[in-house]
Amino acid sequence: MPALSSGRGGALSIVLHTHMPYVEGFGTWPFGEEWLWEAIAGSYMPLLELLDRGAPLTLSLTPVLCDQLEAPGVSERFERFVSEVRRETHREDADGLRAGGHERLAAELERAWQDYERAGERLAQLGGDLLGALGRHARWTSSATHAVLPLLATGAGLREQVRSGIRSHERRFGEGWRGGFWLPECAHEPALEATLLDAGVRAVCVELTARLGLGAREHLQPVLADSGLVLVPVDRQTMSLIWSDGGYPASAPYRDYHHHTIHHHNPWDNSGGAYDHDAALALAERHATDFVARTRARLERDGAGLPGGGLAVCALDTELLGHWWYEGIAWLQAVVEECARQGLELLPLDDALAAREPVRMPGQGEWPASSWGNGGALSTWSGPAVAELAFGARAGELEVLRAGRGAGTGAIRAMLALQASDWAFMVTRGIAVPYALERHRAHLELLARALAEDGAVGTELRNLAVDADPSAFSAPL
Repeated sequence: MPALSSGRGGALSIVLHTHMPYVEGFGTWPFGEEWLWEAIAGSYMPLLELLDRGAPLTLSLTPVLCDQLEAPGVSERFERFVSEVRRETHREDADGLRAGGHERLAAELERAWQDYERAGERLAQLGGDLLGALGRHARWTSSATHAVLPLLATGAGLREQVRSGIRSHERRFGEGWRGGFWLPECAHEPALEATLLDAGVRAVCVELTARLGLGAREHLQPVLADSGLVLVPVDRQTMSLIWSDGGYPASAPYRDYHHHTIHHHNPWDNSGGAYDHDAALALAERHATDFVARTRARLERDGAGLPGGGLAVCALDTELLGHWWYEGIAWLQAVVEECARQGLELLPLDDALAAREPVRMPGQGEWPASSWGNGGALSTWSGPAVAELAFGARAGELEVLRAGRGAGTGAIRAMLALQASDWAFMVTRGIAVPYALERHRAHLELLARALAEDGAVGTELRNLAVDADPSAFSAPL
């Protein structure tokens, strides 16, 4: 990697929130663990190569994703998926396109198959230990199962979501954690802060666009909460260059994720023509140049006078890059290189925070709950469309509270599975709704059975929430 300039016009931190609902072992096509295999091939393996070359990015791994990557047999099943499923589906679709006279489309599928082949070979070189390889770069964590924390019913449930997530991070990756905790989907409100601080959290990413307004300069500075917790606003204006209807990934030359063959491969570009990989990569480099120039301009304009010149935090779901936006990892690599060329300081978020004194913001203790769900609030996970899920999760948690010391590890693990934010998100967004409802109801039934049978859940939870604490609901509430 090129040496980075120590710029004087502020700094950029790119935070990659790496998360997958627990799908390992819960279904295959069209919904289930195939999502995990695709994310490994399209996002995690290419990103690992970039991180291993020294890119100063901030990697956040959710405990529930780590649970899956740690599960017995995962690497072997991924390798079979690549060698037996993806090799064959690419061949069948390429043959069909060629028979129909679409030579360029067929050739593109044959090229794209190499992505999976390389991912399989690289994982084999790692001895199948993708989690260990990513863990060398993991700096931030989150709640155990990515729950929406303000919607939890009890203090004990909140403490266990937070502490179990941190326990799993420290068990897996050692004691180098500096207190960074991801909240934008899991939501922030001041009432959470004491629990977070007690668990060792020192800084959290938060989504404050609905409160401060898009493009407000206040997004460019960490905030010291009344509790002493550091709140780090993500900068939606910077993020929108990528993550919006008109963002870079919508450009015509990029690969169209939604236009697919029988086996869901994507040889078309966004204009409907045959995908040209070289042209798309050239555009990704131009977009990287544009991104860095615009970020510099924002920092120079809106960060003037702020401590350290301001800090733009561009937070993205890792799976957007490489999977949803096929050229996203190439764009990210070009951004790292372009920051050096343009003199924009690119820093891991922990380092950027260590160099900046957070500021006080009046009235912070009265802020309502905020997230990056619909409208910046909580309706994505608590609206009428997901009432069954919201009330079911709360009812299950209260049943665990009622059981108290009688709630064993299995019951607590089932409760954590029920609290995952993903099922309600999928229903609200209309993504695999039957699957999401099935998962919610199955976890609710499993919790009831665990409470009735002294916590026995057998192997039904796979490797989910293995760091749950059986004493979590034994302490005073």
